[in-house]
Amino acid sequence: MPSTIVHAGFALLLAAGLLKGAFDRRALAVLLVIVVIPEADTIAGLWLDGAHRALLHNLTIPIVGGLLLYWDTSYRERSWLRDRWGWWGVRVAWVGLFVHVFAHVLLDYAHLEGINAFYPIVDRFVRLEGELALSTTEGIVQTFVDVDLDVGVASEDGTDGIAADVGVTGTTADTHVDNPVEPSTAVEDDADGPVERLFPVAESGWQLYLVLSGLFVLVARRFQDRRERDDR
Repeated sequence: MPSTIVHAGFALLLAAGLLKGAFDRRALAVLLVIVVIPEADTIAGLWLDGAHRALLHNLTIPIVGGLLLYWDTSYRERSWLRDRWGWWGVRVAWVGLFVHVFAHVLLDYAHLEGINAFYPIVDRFVRLEGELALSTTEGIVQTFVDVDLDVGVASEDGTDGIAADVGVTGTTADTHVDNPVEPSTAVEDDADGPVERLFPVAESGWQLYLVLSGLFVLVARRFQDRRERDDR
């Protein structure tokens, strides 16, 4: 799975582009905490089967959080967030929500067994897997969503056979995503020898590239901010 360091590297890239006027150490600290929090569901996996990539790796939480944030900052006569933290707090809150979704949840959506997208409302892991291409003979070709329409062919329940594959991989009852707290070898009854707990940093070239890019942008942004202050 993408390591926490990879998630943080991507978060730094997003922060550099979105935190205009609020890019400071305090904001970065808040965003890094937000991007790390979802990994806490690995600990919950010790008591709840399939908790990792489900309990805190879903879209239900950011959807509810986004609605509450929009209600507080747009509809209330006095916004609690704006009164307490000002415009800085509102901007960091929205960027934090964006970072949580794109730098963590959806990044895991495209890796290994994916995420339990709408847990606990719907217990179903889904994974983003496929390709999108423009073919000179077949036109636009995509395999991310595979729809099979067997019109006129009766299925077992008497209806026409219609099937859509959106990358479903399983449920919390039968899906386990390897992690340092609960490695795959530890959950196998017949595992012999010491259990290897792997703490990944970068599992591929693109992940290392993302981490280094995030660090580079962070340092470059700090130098730019310092030069702008000196020019004033």
